[in-house]
Amino acid sequence: MAAAGGGYVEMLRTRHAARLLTGTLVGRLPNATAALALVLFVRAEGGSYALAGALSAAYGVANAVGQPLLGRAVDLYGQPRVLLPSALLAGIGMAAFAVFGTGSLVVAYATVIVSGFFTPPLEGGLRALWPSVLKSEERLHAAYSLDAIAQEVMYVVGPLIVTALVWCWSEAGSLYVLAALGVLGALAVVTSPPSRTWRSAPREAHWLGALRSRGLLVLLGAFFFIGSALGSIAVAAVAYGDGHGGGGVASYLLSALGVGALIGGSVYGARQWAGTPEQRLRVLVAGLAVCYAPLVIQPGPVGMTVLAGVAGVFLAPSLATAFVVVDRHAPQGTVTEAFSWLVTSFGVGASIGAAVVGPAVQYNGSGAGFAVAVCGGAAALVVLLLGRRVLRAPAAASTVVAGSEAEPVVPQETAVAQ
Repeated sequence: MAAAGGGYVEMLRTRHAARLLTGTLVGRLPNATAALALVLFVRAEGGSYALAGALSAAYGVANAVGQPLLGRAVDLYGQPRVLLPSALLAGIGMAAFAVFGTGSLVVAYATVIVSGFFTPPLEGGLRALWPSVLKSEERLHAAYSLDAIAQEVMYVVGPLIVTALVWCWSEAGSLYVLAALGVLGALAVVTSPPSRTWRSAPREAHWLGALRSRGLLVLLGAFFFIGSALGSIAVAAVAYGDGHGGGGVASYLLSALGVGALIGGSVYGARQWAGTPEQRLRVLVAGLAVCYAPLVIQPGPVGMTVLAGVAGVFLAPSLATAFVVVDRHAPQGTVTEAFSWLVTSFGVGASIGAAVVGPAVQYNGSGAGFAVAVCGGAAALVVLLLGRRVLRAPAAASTVVAGSEAEPVVPQETAVAQ
């Protein structure tokens, strides 16, 4: 077993690794903070919460549609040709929304949709690069774990950054800064040698792309329900806080959930584990489902904060293992698209979970909301158990190859009779 954190240090010392991870995190900040930034701006403009929610939903839906489509384009044409132009369009859309505001609903929705749809699939792009950059199973394991941990940190720190920008400048200013950060992050990635020379493996021509993998479909189904569980916890935490001292209690619960994920991810990534990734994923998701159950008890705020921390322990390890499973089951030449579908499945699940838990909390209290989360975790485990035969024998692992830097990137589909 490696010393705690040793695997992370070795991974980050690998040439280009720190730059790629940092650039990706910076480039993803607009997406991680869009919901809050949009709501704050709309309210500052005098718009209603209903309008703010509708615009945030439009952004989320556009993002869910755009991620896998842009991911497929990356697999076909290379990272620089897709990631940077899409980041520029996303930034222009967000900046245009800040300029024109909500005076025209048509313009407001159009700019928000453009920004959401063209958000570059930096997550999928980074995970596609890791095998060719790290060239070691141990470093790859550490990278996926650190990726999952960093994602939790980003979603905790991101809202604080938006709040600071609003305080120092304005709501519109926060949108301008986020738009610029999105472009700068993408630029840092696409100008790196690994991104410029990366080539997806040749792929079979198939309209389903990555979705023709049954193993990937099982994984997407499971993470849809995990996303729904997290979305429902966020709403249920607010309802719990309303009955136990106000909104500050809800923030403690959600922060504890993130801290638990950080601890779990750190421990998981510090060593290698026995068994196949598919077997480990079932165990980890089972732990996730079990640890959600005590939330229904709803003790006092201190006890509930502890339970929230425990509930988060298996989240980052589950995500890290899912990244490995995606790479093992993605059809050849579709790795970026496959990772983007995981992002979409998780995000759509979170949105639907938040929508479903609303009526449950409204009529039956916060306990019913946490029960919805338990059901989501259990459903994810059931999907993995029912699909264990499909996940047991993955298709040939996707191959990430680096071509010559001077080699032009061209569509790499080979016609295959369907």
